Amino acid sequence: MTIGKFTIEYDTLNDRNIFTNGDSITGRIIMVTLGQTKVKSLTFTAKGKASVCFAEYYGKRKPVLYRDKETYYTVVHSMMAGHQDFGPGRHVFPFTFEIPDRSLPSTFKSLTGEVVHSLQAKLSRSMKIPRKAKTQFTFVSKADMTLPGLMELQYGSKDKDVVFFASGNVSMNVFTEKIGYLQGEAVSVTAEVVNNSTRSVKPRFEVYVKKSYFGKCGRKCKRMCRTRTLLKDKDEPVEKSSRRTVCKTFCLPTELPPSILNCKIIKLEYRLKVILDVTLIKDPEIKLPIIVLPNPDEWSSLEGPGSIQALRESN
Repeated sequence: MTIGKFTIEYDTLNDRNIFTNGDSITGRIIMVTLGQTKVKSLTFTAKGKASVCFAEYYGKRKPVLYRDKETYYTVVHSMMAGHQDFGPGRHVFPFTFEIPDRSLPSTFKSLTGEVVHSLQAKLSRSMKIPRKAKTQFTFVSKADMTLPGLMELQYGSKDKDVVFFASGNVSMNVFTEKIGYLQGEAVSVTAEVVNNSTRSVKPRFEVYVKKSYFGKCGRKCKRMCRTRTLLKDKDEPVEKSSRRTVCKTFCLPTELPPSILNCKIIKLEYRLKVILDVTLIKDPEIKLPIIVLPNPDEWSSLEGPGSIQALRESN
């Protein structure tokens, strides 16, 4: 063995070690040789890709695997001009790679699917198994301010007849200021509850995440969804034959991953849900979308000219 060490590393741009569209990544491939070594080729590859894999079970039959993948960019550079001989020692090959300045999904990882942005080095020698080194970097896409309705008022309405040993009707109107929120920003919701029934009702509020994965098995396509409640709160009951306006505020966690809406096989979405607890009937509920945008105050390189100034001014 004449190769003692073969690694790839990169330099950070900010305290959180995050990159975004158009950033340049500088780094180096390090090769430590223990003796005279002939190298056939040395290549650098940068790649952004997504993949999903999940199983569906149908009775006692074998599980059906659904998979899919897509690649967003593949950049390959040759680090050497032809065959070269290297003596024993440490050899460093610097590289610079510019992340494409276009719509790309942010880094995402789960057991079912992932979006990975990576750097790889491959060392080839005659009659030898190639040596590979790989590292991943965290990519967060810039806020897409062209999404429709991002700054518009959101509204939902619902009413329900109360039956089973009671009578009347309950209804609610729910409002939020907008769809788009920065990480760490407060989401304010207003619910107008009208209880024209003979029962009391209790408003409940939830913010939850919805993860969707899209896979294929032959010609069959399947979607797998997972939801999880992130924040929740409730209010005092609205008594029978009365009405009340309820206001709640939820502060989104600063570490909450931004929404992923630009990937065909993985979606990361957030929802606000308002429920009225009513005994003996299906609880009426309203769902409103929330789009979580990356907060450029957390790392200076993520803010483009005028990218989210309007969103800041609305706070």
